[in-house]
Amino acid sequence: MPTAKVGIIGGSGLYQMDGLADLQEISIDTPFGSPSDAFITGKIGNVPVAFLPRHARGHRFLPAEVPYLANIYAFKLLGVEWIISVNAVGSLRSDYAPLDIVIPDQLFDRTTGRRQSFFGDGLVAHVGVAEPFCPTLSQHLYTVARQVSPATVHMGGAYICIQGPQFSTKAESKVYRQWGMDIIGMTAVTEAKLAREAEICYATMAMVTDYDVWHESGEVVTNDMVIANLLKNVVTAQSVIRQAVPSIPSVHNCQCQMALSAAFATEKSVVPDVTKQRLAAIIQNRF
Repeated sequence: MPTAKVGIIGGSGLYQMDGLADLQEISIDTPFGSPSDAFITGKIGNVPVAFLPRHARGHRFLPAEVPYLANIYAFKLLGVEWIISVNAVGSLRSDYAPLDIVIPDQLFDRTTGRRQSFFGDGLVAHVGVAEPFCPTLSQHLYTVARQVSPATVHMGGAYICIQGPQFSTKAESKVYRQWGMDIIGMTAVTEAKLAREAEICYATMAMVTDYDVWHESGEVVTNDMVIANLLKNVVTAQSVIRQAVPSIPSVHNCQCQMALSAAFATEKSVVPDVTKQRLAAIIQNRF
């Protein structure tokens, strides 16, 4: 199996990553099932990367159907240390306009019924996610995006993650604004929590596609609108990634890769062997 240092998760509209050298397509099985799609591995510059379309090629998975555990676990099996995620989002602020890029620093979870932890089945771990996005990787993405992107780039913001697949009602959208939320999407919270448990640095490049439904324009948010605007930003997103990967920091000036160091509540002697085996890629250096 090839190894990769950087993982790239493509969101709606971004189903392939241009500019990769030494391409190879590989399928990976995990204890949590199959990932969304086959991984495309290769290099950007001299950095080995692995690309995965979140919703699969052809966009086959609802946000709640994405096999998040398998996706993140597979990145861990590949040796990935950094994950750059691309997300389509709606804006809840007048100054975060469609076609802008936002590097959020906070998450608010409004999903229901999703499994968002690798742990359980005899092993309890409580991982801190007060700062859910890696600050080192987020700052790096912001700096590079400002340098190479024609879009307006914003650093910081609270991403509220809803269940989907429906878009918000006007009442919901207005309440989210009152809560102080800045952008809205359907996927990042689950990925961020699982990446933290896997001790992988994770950051999101959120591509604004619309003003949600709170905006005074009264324009109805449609899937066609979202995809049309996202496709305009796909070239920009790929350009940022191609520039960000070769210059990704060599040192992790963050605590992401220490997330499990004090997280376990279960005595080692009582953890079932089958659970240890299933989680081997995550806990082998921690438990």
